Amino acid sequence: MEELNKEEVTEETKQQDEAPTIQEEQTSQTDGDMQDREQEQAEADQEQTGEEASEEGAEGEVKKGLFKKKEKKKDKKDEQIEDLTDRLKRQMAEFENFRKRTEKEKSQMYALGAKSIVEKILPVIDNFERGLAAVPDDGKDDPFVDGMNKIYKQMMSVLEEVGVKPIEAEGKEFDPDFHNAVMHIEDETVGENIIVEELQKGYMYHDSVVRHSMVKVAN
Repeated sequence: MEELNKEEVTEETKQQDEAPTIQEEQTSQTDGDMQDREQEQAEADQEQTGEEASEEGAEGEVKKGLFKKKEKKKDKKDEQIEDLTDRLKRQMAEFENFRKRTEKEKSQMYALGAKSIVEKILPVIDNFERGLAAVPDDGKDDPFVDGMNKIYKQMMSVLEEVGVKPIEAEGKEFDPDFHNAVMHIEDETVGENIIVEELQKGYMYHDSVVRHSMVKVAN
């Protein structure tokens, strides 16, 4: 009897020892199943995310393609606008150059015409000056002489208004750009290359010489 009781106690003890082991195996198996399910779910989520990303990428490419087409059309219009704008600017620049060139030619023609007229008037001025210089001192109060003198002064005033002025000569240093030396004298009282006498007046029209002064220069 005692032996039977011992055997029963031993079997119960083994069963008690084996019960936790079975429970642990079941628990570990359950945990493994849950991990497998979680992994499968994660893989499924990744696949779904990848598909969504692919779809979004495809949609983005389609949109980009549409935008590119629109941009190409817009670029073509912009090119046409730029081309027309460039042509307009070129034509405006050409017209501006033509206008400036025409104005310059007109001014040059006017200057040449005015210079030519002044050249023809200068001999008349010379004759006035010679006539007035030949009047004796006692005849300067003559009304005729006074009238001629007034006409001469009026002509000189009009010429000055249009830009004609006499060239300074006597007492100035000789300058071949403005003076024409026809005589040379030895004179120690004046400096070298100084104009001592003006034989004929020279005139300028604005900045151009109409006639050089005819002068006598000291060596």
